[in-house]
Amino acid sequence: MHGYQIIQVISERSGGNWTPSPGSVYPTLQHLEDEGLIEPAHSEFGRNVYALTEAGSIAQAADGTATPWAEAEKDVDDDLVELRDLVHQVLAATRQVAQAGTTAQVKGAQDVLRTARKGIYRLLAEDDSET
Repeated sequence: MHGYQIIQVISERSGGNWTPSPGSVYPTLQHLEDEGLIEPAHSEFGRNVYALTEAGSIAQAADGTATPWAEAEKDVDDDLVELRDLVHQVLAATRQVAQAGTTAQVKGAQDVLRTARKGIYRLLAEDDSET
C-alpha cells in the first residue's frame, strides 16, 4: 500500500474514529524503511508503495499488542459518532448549496447555519441540573 491507502484503511478499520495525518504516516513509513521492516515495492501507478520485508513479517508476528485501530474503536460513544456523522452531512449539504445554489439559497443556508451555531452554544450555556 502507499501512504494514502494506509490512512484510508486505518480510518475504515477504526470506524472513522481515527484518521492519521499524512504528517504522521509518511515519517513513520520512512522510519520503518530505515529499520529494514518495510521496503518500496513495484507499483503500476507510479506511487511509492511499501511491503513488509522478511524482518518486518517476523516483527509483526512477534508483536502481541493490539492494533491501533482496535484501540481507537474501544469505548466509542455512539452519540459522539452520530454527532460527527451529522456534522459531515451538514458540511456536504453546505457544499452543494455553495456549488449549485442560487443567491437566495446561499443566504438561506447562512441563516440556517447561524441559527444552528447559536442553538448549539445555547445548549452549552444551559444548566445541567435543569435537564
